[in-house]
Amino acid sequence: MGSEGIGKNSTLICVPLMADSVDQMLVDMNKAKCRGADLVEVRLDSLKRFNPSQDVETLVKRCPLPTLFTYRPNWEGGLYDGDENSRLDVLRLAMELGADYIDVELQVIHEFNSFIMQGKKPAKCKLIVSSHNYQNTPSVEDLGNLVARIQAAGANIVKIATTALDIADVARVFQITVHSQVPIIAMVMGERGLMSRILCPKFGGYLTFGSLESGTVSAPGQPTIEDLVNLYNFRQIGPDTKVFGIIGKPVSHSKAPMLYNEAFKKVGFNGVYLHLLVDDVANFLQTYSSTDFAGFSCTIPHKEAALKCCDEVDPIAKSIGAVNCIIRNSSDGKLFACNTDYVGAITAIEDALRGSHHVSGSTVSPLAGKLFVVIGAGGAGKALAYGAKEKGARVVIANRTYDRAKELADTVGGDALSLADLNSFHPENGMILANTTSVGMQPKVDETPVSKEALRSYSLVFDAVYTPKITRLLREAEESGAKIVTGVEMFIEQAYDQFEWFTGLPAPKELFRQTMANY
Repeated sequence: MGSEGIGKNSTLICVPLMADSVDQMLVDMNKAKCRGADLVEVRLDSLKRFNPSQDVETLVKRCPLPTLFTYRPNWEGGLYDGDENSRLDVLRLAMELGADYIDVELQVIHEFNSFIMQGKKPAKCKLIVSSHNYQNTPSVEDLGNLVARIQAAGANIVKIATTALDIADVARVFQITVHSQVPIIAMVMGERGLMSRILCPKFGGYLTFGSLESGTVSAPGQPTIEDLVNLYNFRQIGPDTKVFGIIGKPVSHSKAPMLYNEAFKKVGFNGVYLHLLVDDVANFLQTYSSTDFAGFSCTIPHKEAALKCCDEVDPIAKSIGAVNCIIRNSSDGKLFACNTDYVGAITAIEDALRGSHHVSGSTVSPLAGKLFVVIGAGGAGKALAYGAKEKGARVVIANRTYDRAKELADTVGGDALSLADLNSFHPENGMILANTTSVGMQPKVDETPVSKEALRSYSLVFDAVYTPKITRLLREAEESGAKIVTGVEMFIEQAYDQFEWFTGLPAPKELFRQTMANY
């Protein structure tokens, strides 16, 4: 399949082409080749004008890569709504004209087989028989039976696509893939199924799909070929690759995969780091209990629930009541959790107060004696309150619900406010403000937790949100004369520790800073 495919695995990358004209398909075929695809899927059902005998020949002959022809009917999630015999006849034609693969739906495979009995199936062409389930992911038993039916129908390659209602659904499809005796393409659609598309080389999948552009997917949850190759280092994933990821909801905004995968590649560590959209953290950790699932970063809203799922918890994380890093012991599979959030945030704030990244010397924290206002009483709020208190600051917690603020303030030894009262709270100047809520995060970038007028009382404002890098809160704080610390700074600092937990190697700090500076 060409030199692009040289790596640890033999799983192919297929780019689906959804253009509405043959000319655009030809352009896209060349783009796919340039981006490192092994083959293209020609979705004939996306063509607006289609002259089968002429167009199929053109597409086969002029494609610089092997071709897979699909003519998906609307009853299987496609765009074709014409006569079935005509559709099957086009697929037979593609086969005869030199297609490398054709995809025929299980529902019509018997009709198709009787169609090609009259002619002869060219030896070169591989038959993919496919089944798409847009509702859910069946049990392992039902999936096994489905694969057996597809195999019995004469498939050279089995293709099943199911839908993830929960990330735990993907485990069943991995189980089927690993045990399959025939080449298998097994995808789980939707954002919760993303890991099925990236980890297929680990479990022995025949191919995965990667779109040319992020808006033009042929199925929900499909990554781009660019992300497969460059973000997830897809070519390097193999059976022994360790899996890491960020557990959250929402999670797709996270820059963590970019940071860790780049670092893994740089230091030659055999790992891959994914976005993991998790609804139920206990169920997730129970489902993916093999030591291959080696470590996780944990973000909103799971930092507190995750703590309860772990066998051992670092004492500081226990006092905070929240964890952001989970490590699975490679020998006994037990889970250890810690909290690198508070170190990351406090270090970033101290550095800004001191005016440098590199000052060593005074052991007294510049936070000592300062009034430190934390917005939010969740996992990150607890971490910052705890960290600030430890450095000698006087802590005030502001939260939408006063009771939660009071509860946290009593735990760390501080005062509480309701968020509504924060705008009129200015007992002194030179205070520190730390937002740990998701207010102001994309897409709601116009929101801010506190009025601009109130920001005059603060000498430094920190925002844990890092998409966008400069939130409305930080922009208004800077305009009001305060120093600002972005969520990116905290993110980098806490990532150093996590990288070392994950790999046992020193963190490539300079690379982390460069990677984040480029985003």
